[in-house]
Formats: sequence, structure tokens, C-alpha cells
Amino acid sequence: MSEKADVLQGTLDLMVLKTLEALGPLHGYGIARRLEQVSENLLQLNQGTLYPALLRLQQRGWITSSWGVSENNRKARFYTITKSGRKQLAVEAENWERIASVMSRLLSGPQEA
Repeated sequence: MSEKADVLQGTLDLMVLKTLEALGPLHGYGIARRLEQVSENLLQLNQGTLYPALLRLQQRGWITSSWGVSENNRKARFYTITKSGRKQLAVEAENWERIASVMSRLLSGPQEA
């Protein structure tokens, strides 16, 4: 599959929160590259997709940000998951598992009543 996949609506928050929980503080570029790596380059996030999501997560109190220096010595904003964000991650992950289970049942073929 050579096409890059679009991020399924509603999943970006979950992916960002999980990435920050797993890896600790990261700048936006690092988050995007990590998601591309984990998806084996099937997902490609641009700034127009990622940065509004980071702002939204910050406004909801699920992540915080602070300025720091990146690995290539540039000033960058680093994002960190909060306690509230960890709670939301658990909720989002549970919802995703439930939706994935429903989709799996629907895609597995006809269901008998």
C-alpha cells in the first residue's frame, strides 16, 4: 500500500496521548515522526493536523507544554501528558477497544440473529 492513510477522525487525540505517555515529553515534530514510525509510514501528519490537536489537548488540560531545546539545538515546545490526560487516555483507549470490537464483528461477515 503506497498511499498514506488519513488519520481516522477522533483517533489523533488518543495517539498523541499514548505517545506522550509512552515516551515522555516530546516536541510536535517528534510526535509526528513517532506516529509515522509506529504506523510503518502509513500515517503522515502535517502541521495543519497535529498542531491544532496539540492546542486542543492543552486547552482541555490533558497535556502541558514548555519551551526547551531539541536534539538539533533548536528552540522547541515540548508537550507532556498530565494526570488528567492519563485518565482521559484510559477512557479513550476503552472507547477505541469497544469500537474496534464492533467493527471487527461487522467486518467478519453476516451475523445470525
